[in-house]
Amino acid sequence: MTDAALAGRTVRSARSALRVWDPLVRVFHWSLVVLFASNVLITDPEKDLHHLIGYAVVALVAVRLVWGLIGSRHARFRDFPPSVSAALGQLGDIAKGRRRVHLGHTPLGALMIYNLLATMLLIGLTGWMMTTNAYWGVKWVEEMHEFFVTWAEICVAAHIAAVIWESRRTGVNLPRAMVTGVKMIEPRDLPQSGQPKSGKPTSGHASE
Repeated sequence: MTDAALAGRTVRSARSALRVWDPLVRVFHWSLVVLFASNVLITDPEKDLHHLIGYAVVALVAVRLVWGLIGSRHARFRDFPPSVSAALGQLGDIAKGRRRVHLGHTPLGALMIYNLLATMLLIGLTGWMMTTNAYWGVKWVEEMHEFFVTWAEICVAAHIAAVIWESRRTGVNLPRAMVTGVKMIEPRDLPQSGQPKSGKPTSGHASE
């Protein structure tokens, strides 16, 4: 084994495994991915299955809103309040090459989450309106529904790109963390005391 490979293994093994995302957050995230993608890419908008999936998405968002008030630390909205100034600060870090690891959601990620939660509810609302006698066939309702779906698609694409970028920039595998619930944090991202800034440590250290 080369010295470089040995050094890389040593760095990985020294990372702290911090449990950040609880099961409900992870199930919500991936369920929303599957349901939204199904309605956009597979189902027929005129069929009952499309409508049922839409209602399921609204129900998921409702559960997430409640969990944002009573859930685990990093699931709560108070852990990632919407802040334009913090988001601009993160953009400044990116522009200047400063590396800062956030155990929970980043400021930019927080804005995207609130945006997507609101957008999903608006898609559900306009979709439901299109099934009622009062708004069936009303053009502006259909146009608003299509607008919100398109906006969600753009935001999802931006979100995926940002997650890939931040994973490479910070060295923290964000997609993997949303699957396992665990973020691998390097020692330099921990405070001087050696304890994590936040998040619940798993047993000891772990390698990636």
